[in-house]
Amino acid sequence: MPADKFDIAIIGGGIVGLATALSLAKSRPDLRLCVFEKEALIGEHQTSHNSGVIHSGIYYAPGSLKASLCVKGVGAMISFAKENGVPFEQCGKVIVATREEQRPRLRALFERGIANGVPGLRILNRTELLELEPHAEGLEAIHSPTTGIIDFRRAAEVMAEKFKAGGGSVETMAKMVSAEHTGSELVLKIGRMEIRTKYLINCGGLYSDTIALMLGVEPGVRIIPFRGEYYLIRNEKRHLVKNLIYPVPDPDLPFLGVHLTRTVDGKLEAGPNAILATAREGYRRSDWKTGEFLATLSSPHFWNMARRYWKTGILECYRAVSKRSFARELQGLIKGISEDDLVDGPSGVRAQCVAEDGTLVHDFKIVEGPRSIHVVNVPSPAATASLAIGEYIAGLGIKSYDERT
Repeated sequence: MPADKFDIAIIGGGIVGLATALSLAKSRPDLRLCVFEKEALIGEHQTSHNSGVIHSGIYYAPGSLKASLCVKGVGAMISFAKENGVPFEQCGKVIVATREEQRPRLRALFERGIANGVPGLRILNRTELLELEPHAEGLEAIHSPTTGIIDFRRAAEVMAEKFKAGGGSVETMAKMVSAEHTGSELVLKIGRMEIRTKYLINCGGLYSDTIALMLGVEPGVRIIPFRGEYYLIRNEKRHLVKNLIYPVPDPDLPFLGVHLTRTVDGKLEAGPNAILATAREGYRRSDWKTGEFLATLSSPHFWNMARRYWKTGILECYRAVSKRSFARELQGLIKGISEDDLVDGPSGVRAQCVAEDGTLVHDFKIVEGPRSIHVVNVPSPAATASLAIGEYIAGLGIKSYDERT
């Protein structure tokens, strides 16, 4: 049982919440800090249900939080992994234009990466592409050498260990149920406990918007969960991909398209798709929470999004039920892959932030409230950028905390 009074409580024991806690502890060791995680283990959701890729920062709009924090976060994450024995490999990746009409978008993406300060980027002609990925299809490509692969769950576990070693507390099986403002404190019901805190940082991931509303803060957006399903490539075909192969993404969507990625434990994954989940933590098609799904369907955010992107939604649903269609998508990137080479693999749920007019929020979104900060949109590359995000949020939190206490 933890102490019942804290200076700052962090809700959510994923990699962003833990990185924030670690940064707070380093900069303000005088504060009483605690991370509250509703699961039995930390990092059970987006932290451990992703592709395990260290992104370089090439995709994101110059000047955005995603761009600046990702580029900064790459170096921080690699240094952290080296210092703490977290399995990783800075293997690099290629982003491939497979059709003539994709060349201008590839070049624009390259210029964006240069503007963001991503090191080492270069354009490859077909001959140079085949030197790196002999089985790749493509007219030309971008090579991003700072992209890597890592065990993000282990990185989060190390963050928790270091935070606790510095005097912080991490409480699991501690779901936030309610919050009340009383004078200069917040009274939180955490499971069966009641705790008091002077300040709260909400890193609740898939439930970050509902936690904000508990605190009386209207985030102006809603989380719409999208399940991303992966296939594993059979062992006999893993040799076809040396490192990571990505398509040229659609600039109107915050998704990166179906891609091929190695993992640090030796697997080769293909995916993901992006289909509406019927529960916020609905990793399987059979996962269903009636209240959550009805809340999604009753939201104007969802219907306005559906009107904007219905064609994309239909294509994603078709690809989700048709392995043949999925295989055709992969065959545009790599020679030698067939439908029979695909085995059902893992899945994740992306906490996609949607504005009321239906637009998909591309950048990280952080909302401040009375005695609280709410991290309501940190999808990919949040794991890559987690240490930089944590430092950024901690800075905001300490400033706000000091002004209010």
